[in-house]
Amino acid sequence: MGNQFKTLVLLASLSGLLIAISYWVIGGSTGLIIGIGLAAVTNLFSWYQSDKIALAVYRAQPVSEAQAPGLYRMVKKLSDRANIPMPAVYIVPGQTANAFATGRDPEHAAVAVTEGILQILPEDELEGVIAHELTHIINRDTLTQAVAATIAGAISFLAQMVSYSLWFGGGSRDNDRGGNPLGVLLTVLLAPLAATIIQLAISRTREFSADAGSARLTGNPRALARALQRLELTAKQLPLNANPAFEPLLIINPISGQFLGNLFSSHPSTDARVEQLLKLEQQLATTTY
Repeated sequence: MGNQFKTLVLLASLSGLLIAISYWVIGGSTGLIIGIGLAAVTNLFSWYQSDKIALAVYRAQPVSEAQAPGLYRMVKKLSDRANIPMPAVYIVPGQTANAFATGRDPEHAAVAVTEGILQILPEDELEGVIAHELTHIINRDTLTQAVAATIAGAISFLAQMVSYSLWFGGGSRDNDRGGNPLGVLLTVLLAPLAATIIQLAISRTREFSADAGSARLTGNPRALARALQRLELTAKQLPLNANPAFEPLLIINPISGQFLGNLFSSHPSTDARVEQLLKLEQQLATTTY
């Protein structure tokens, strides 16, 4: 519940930032109304289209049971165990080892894995990764992350447009439009940074929950811990490059999170995740015996 409340607060902060930017730049009730409209449109767009965009960004291809029988059966088995509809299964071409889930709810979800992850992970570790992604679907993290990415993208786009207008529009200071000069400056300089920080904080909040859900679903926390360590090593050598806005969807991000105390990392450190999984392993063993 603590993580869910924190996520709700962060999402509200993103929407509030978008509304505030419109108010600062345009001014008055018109800016406020436009900001609320932008927030509503971006949320609605991400609700219906985010899964298609994410799959297209990573060039994921749908596969049938005949094309990938082992992967298909694993997703089906874990979905049945979690009591959710089986998501669509996709494979991302390339040797990079990674995975992600997307979709607005369990009835409209997809799990995507790279060709590389299928080659390097043994079955128990791959099962831990799939269970992690299914937990994201169960918790509606896929929708949360998509909304965060869309709103953050809208904020960055708006800030970029304001910057262009200042450079190429002569920097007009007419007060007819009602814009706040300080707000305009903050929009250009700080809004994209703030949006990114909030978006990444949302992503980090959800990863620990998905790891714990995977451990409970498989009953094997150590397998996911080993998978994360293996994936981090290979991801540093062969990162899965795409639009940075969708990096929080991935199970592992090779970019170090040490700068400014993880402020600019989309994921908690792998060491911290492994530590939590091993603690959970002890808890599960205590409960079992």
